[in-house]
Amino acid sequence: MSTSPRKRPASEALVAGGVVVLLIAIVGIIFFTGAGSELYPPKPATVQAKEVASLYDLVFAIAVAIFVAVEGLIIWSILRYRRRPTDVDLPPQTHGNNFVEVLWTLIPTVIVLYLFAISWQTLNSVDYTSVANGQKPDVQIHVLAGQFQWQFEYLDANGKVVATQTKPLGEGGGMAVPVGKKVYVTLSSGDVIHAWYVPRFLFKRDVIPGQTNNFEFTVDPAEVGQTFRGQCAELCGTGHNAMQFQVVAMTQADYDAWLAKLVEAANATPVPPPSGAPVLALDAKNIAYDNRALEVPANAPFVIAFKNDDPSTITHDVDLRAADGTTVVANQDPIAGGTTAQYSYPALPAGTYQFFCSVHPGVAAMTGTLTVK
Repeated sequence: MSTSPRKRPASEALVAGGVVVLLIAIVGIIFFTGAGSELYPPKPATVQAKEVASLYDLVFAIAVAIFVAVEGLIIWSILRYRRRPTDVDLPPQTHGNNFVEVLWTLIPTVIVLYLFAISWQTLNSVDYTSVANGQKPDVQIHVLAGQFQWQFEYLDANGKVVATQTKPLGEGGGMAVPVGKKVYVTLSSGDVIHAWYVPRFLFKRDVIPGQTNNFEFTVDPAEVGQTFRGQCAELCGTGHNAMQFQVVAMTQADYDAWLAKLVEAANATPVPPPSGAPVLALDAKNIAYDNRALEVPANAPFVIAFKNDDPSTITHDVDLRAADGTTVVANQDPIAGGTTAQYSYPALPAGTYQFFCSVHPGVAAMTGTLTVK
């Protein structure tokens, strides 16, 4: 019986080549049309994020090249060496090939070493901070994480707190930063593990109790005016989903004005409550109000003597919403745990209102009904 190699028509090589081209075209269509956007990171918004995105692009390109090469070879092998009804002889058998074995060992080794080198370089760039290298950052912010909200302490050049932002979300809230400036951030937690995460920064850092972590970022000047969504990326309890924040990118002038206003508010003398106004007592503890049904007379101002009995890293307030559930009729500044406040409210017409904590809007225990009659 003859054991000579079997000849295949040249059309099979063309078919295999066409399959490889088709694979490349499919990958290209998926990503250039945006159909694969969910598999790709969001547009980077910081200098550090751009380096991470560049690393991702390179790793992805290598992965696509390997995928196309492997799938192409598999399909080509199926077409080239498939058995036909006329094939009755056993094809030539090859047992071992030193060159091929060295090649398929060497190529992955080189690829892995290369990926290690560029990943290490990117990691060092992302972890670089001015403070660790004996320099002064442009802005210093200490972030306090607690169940289930964020606080942002703005520090001066000597590390002294000059103002505290207790509103992580909404109008006038969030973590404001100037674009094009080095922002040095330290992180601490007073309860459990949290994680500071902003998708468009392509960055996450854990906030660990008893340990202060840090990082530095510079927002791209082209992103001025943007507000970036952030969130806790570690499951930290039942209110984890409500633990969100914003990073607001401003020009240097707008940032200076915003910080000056925050400092002024921190140093302002509290407005005394109206004389003779009824005073209601309300406490918050364990992320819950102690009373969820309050009553006041109509058409007369009133005061809520509010006490926050939670840890210092957990802030609360008592805002009012109309019966429609959306219109805010009174907006108070949050206070830190272990402190008290005298919240003054304007005269309200008779009706039913909702009081709630704007820091924990998704926590049912931090909402209640205010009856005005």
